Amino acid sequence: MLGLKVKNQRKKYGHFSEAEKRTIIEDYLQSGLTKRAVWKKYTGQEADHGLILYWMYKYGYTSDYREKSVIFAPKNKTMRPKNQKQESVSDFEVLQLKNRILDLEKQLQESELKSIAWQTMVEIAEQEFNISIKKKFNTKPSKR
Repeated sequence: MLGLKVKNQRKKYGHFSEAEKRTIIEDYLQSGLTKRAVWKKYTGQEADHGLILYWMYKYGYTSDYREKSVIFAPKNKTMRPKNQKQESVSDFEVLQLKNRILDLEKQLQESELKSIAWQTMVEIAEQEFNISIKKKFNTKPSKR
């Protein structure tokens, strides 16, 4: 059973891999045992403190882990454990995207400052030289 520790061998409930969590959920759904019985089978502890339902919610077996009576059917057709490399790659991609967002926000701020500087420069030039620099709408282009 995927190297899970069963009966008389305690394993702290926060240290299950994703594959182990899915195995416990599948065992609960297929065996017809109570959550307490399945939890005791894998951890040796009496109470699961709602972790089985939480995991079911987390991995798409139900829509709300707080519900008392729910239909436990996987939302996704494929409920296979993810590969550890895929998870680390996705974490890396998320980090890259966050960095890209920060770069784009900096560029936007810089662009806004340039726009403000240009507008200020045009306004000052119009005042000092008494010329109209801003484009006026509804005027015909020159025939040069």
